[in-house]
Amino acid sequence: MISFALMMVASYLAGSIPFGVIVGRLRGFDPRAVGSGNIGMTNVVRAGGKGAAALTFVGDILKGAIPVAVAAGIGFATTELAWIALAAFVGSICSVFLGFIGGKGVSAALGVWVVLCPLALLFALAAFGIFVAMYRIVSLASIAAALVLPAAVAAVGAPGQYVVLAIVMSILVMIRHQANIKRLLKGEEPKFGVSKGSQPEA
Repeated sequence: MISFALMMVASYLAGSIPFGVIVGRLRGFDPRAVGSGNIGMTNVVRAGGKGAAALTFVGDILKGAIPVAVAAGIGFATTELAWIALAAFVGSICSVFLGFIGGKGVSAALGVWVVLCPLALLFALAAFGIFVAMYRIVSLASIAAALVLPAAVAAVGAPGQYVVLAIVMSILVMIRHQANIKRLLKGEEPKFGVSKGSQPEA
């Protein structure tokens, strides 16, 4: 049986895979040199289009989901699964392959919770969808989903370890969105599908 320590390392390394950078290189661009410089789907679409963004999104989901699914299949206990999930998530925002920087972690978190607690994830996705529909600002929708997630995990009766995991992950997502939060407060955060030049001045 794979040891817990080995699974933690494998999960972190899987989470560290920078799919946005990989897809960008295959398409002839570097997302770190475009727009916000983030390696996630929202920034990849600016230079690579919807196809590149879709590949990045799927890859980022899988790097959160696969390690947790494998660990669950092996039979790790709830507490161990929570740590393994956190390792994958930390890899996505602090990648060893990019000098310990990374993305915002939202897509990887989606993959983690698809496996751990899909019912709670539905509430977070609903919050995301509502905020995107109302404001067309992906970062704001991501923050809303992160705030809803811990309460949703608790509300559906998930193990306490998962509630703690949701709180920690949500805090980390908020930290990774600090620059977005500052722009939101100033009214400068770009809207999805709206060119920067066509938006009103803050």
